[in-house]
Amino acid sequence: MENNRLGMEKIGLSEVKDVHRNLPVEVLVDHIVDNQEGRIGLRGAAMVDTGIYTGRSPNDKYIVDESSSNDKIWWGPVNRKVDEDIFNELYEKATAFYNSNTSRTYMFDGFAGADPAYRIAVRIIAKKAWQAHFAHNMFIRPDAGELEGFVPDFTIINASDIQNDDYEKHGLNSKTFILFHLGRRVAIIGGTEYGGEMKKGIFSVLHYILPQKGVLSMHCSANTDNNGQNSAIFFGLSGTGKTTLSTDPDRPLIGDDEHGWSDNGIFNFEGGCYAKVINLNPEYEPDIYNAIREGALLENVVYDENTGKIDFTDDSKTQNTRVSYPLDHIENSLFSQGQNSVADHPKNIIFLACDAYGVLPPVAKLTPEQAMYHFISGYTAKVAGTERGITEPVATFSPCFGGPFLTLHPLRYAELLRDKMNKLNVPTYLVNTGWVGCNASSGAARISLPITRQIIHAILDGSIQSSKFAEDPYFGFQVPITLADIDPGILVPKSAWEDENEYTSTAQVLVQKFQDNFKQYDRGDEVVKNAGPTTN
Repeated sequence: MENNRLGMEKIGLSEVKDVHRNLPVEVLVDHIVDNQEGRIGLRGAAMVDTGIYTGRSPNDKYIVDESSSNDKIWWGPVNRKVDEDIFNELYEKATAFYNSNTSRTYMFDGFAGADPAYRIAVRIIAKKAWQAHFAHNMFIRPDAGELEGFVPDFTIINASDIQNDDYEKHGLNSKTFILFHLGRRVAIIGGTEYGGEMKKGIFSVLHYILPQKGVLSMHCSANTDNNGQNSAIFFGLSGTGKTTLSTDPDRPLIGDDEHGWSDNGIFNFEGGCYAKVINLNPEYEPDIYNAIREGALLENVVYDENTGKIDFTDDSKTQNTRVSYPLDHIENSLFSQGQNSVADHPKNIIFLACDAYGVLPPVAKLTPEQAMYHFISGYTAKVAGTERGITEPVATFSPCFGGPFLTLHPLRYAELLRDKMNKLNVPTYLVNTGWVGCNASSGAARISLPITRQIIHAILDGSIQSSKFAEDPYFGFQVPITLADIDPGILVPKSAWEDENEYTSTAQVLVQKFQDNFKQYDRGDEVVKNAGPTTN
C-alpha cells in the first residue's frame, strides 16, 4: 500500500514499505503465531506475554510543554512536562527505527467514540501483530467506506522495541517513555509493550479534547434499559464492584470503562472490553469467561506449556492478567444487538465505594454540590491483607475516579458533571459496597452482593425516591431509613454500629482524610468545599 495514500510520510515514516493495514483478526492471530509472539489458547483466543511491563508505567508518561496546550494542562505528578526538543529527539529515534527495520509494520485505523459527532479518528502503528490485535479489539472498527480516505486525528507510534538510553541526561524517569504532543496530535511509546498504554493514552487525549467541547469524559461503566432510555452510569475504583454491578441480564451494557456525556446523551469511547482475569470463575463472571474465544486476546496468563490450559488463579507473572475482546463478545450489550453504543442521558448516577472503615451508609443521595465533592474525591479504601504491610483500612482517593488519565484540572470535569445534573435533573447516589456497622479489621464480611443489587435496582426503578430520608451527621447527605425489605438496622451507620463511641471516632478519622485530600483540589469554591464532610 502506497505510503503517500496512508500519509506515512507526514509523520516521518516515508521509508516503511511492508505495511499491513487493518488486517482481519484471524490473519493477525496467524501473524502472532508466525512471529512467535504468542500461541492459541482457550477456545481459540490468542495468548501473549507483554514483556517486563505487565501494567501501565505512569511515571514514564509525559506531555510536551508546548504553546497550544500548556495553559490548559493540569501539570503535576499525573501530567509531567517534557521539553519539545527532547520529544523531537526521541521522535526521530522512533521513526528511524521504523524506517530502517524490514519486519512487518502493522497499522490500525479506527475511532474512539461511538457518537459520530464527537469521535476522533485514531491511528495506531506497531511492530507487533498482537498490539495491532489489541487495537482492533479496543477501538471502534471502521467499515470499508470509513476506511477509504481515512485521516487520523491522533496517531500513536508504538516503538516498544527501543529504549531511551539518554533518559538521565533528559531528566526522565527511566529508559521507557510514553510521550504525547497534543499540538502535533501524535504520541510515541518506547521501552514497554503493554497494550494498555495505547488504550489509556487515547483516553487521556479524549479527556483533553472533549471537555473543551462541553462533553464530560468519564472513567465509568454504563448500562441502559432495552429501549436505550433508562440509562445509568457507574463510577468506582478497582474493587468496588463497578463491572459486576453494571453487568445485568435485564439491562444491556453500553460499555465497561470509558464514556462521554454530551448534549446528545452518553456514548462508549471503545469498541471492546479490557477485563482482569485473575481468579476468573465462570460461575461468578460468566460474561467475561464466555468472551474468551476466537478474537479475544489474553495477556500474561499462566498456562500449561503442553496443553495450553490456563490457570487463572496463578499470579506468578502478574496480578494484572487481562483479556481484551470486542463488544459483540458480550451477549447482552447494545453492540451485540446490532446497535451503536450510545444511549439517552442517564437517569441515575452511581458512585461506588468499598468503605473499609464502615462509616458510609449502604446508600445515600447527594446534592449536585455533594456530587461534585465526592466526584473530585473519588474515594474507596484498601482492605487489610490485600497488600503487604496493610493491617488497617487505608483510604484511597483518585480524582474523578480516574486521576491517572486526567489532562485538565479535576474541577473542570466536576463542573461539567454538576451542570449536566442540574440541567437534566439527574440524581446521584453513593453506594457503599464495603463494610457497614464495623470496619474491615473486625473480621466481619462486606455487605452482601444481593443487598447491594437490591439497592441498585431500587435506584434504577425509582422506588428509592419514596423512602424516608435522614441527614448523615458527618457527610450531610440524605440516607434512606427504610428501603424495600432491607433491614433498617444497616441503613444508618450510627445505628448499625454496636459501639457508638467507636463509630464516632472512626467517622472523625475518615472525615479528616477526606478534608486533607480535598485541599489539593480546592480552588476557592466554597459551595463545593462546604458540601464535603465535617466533624462540627
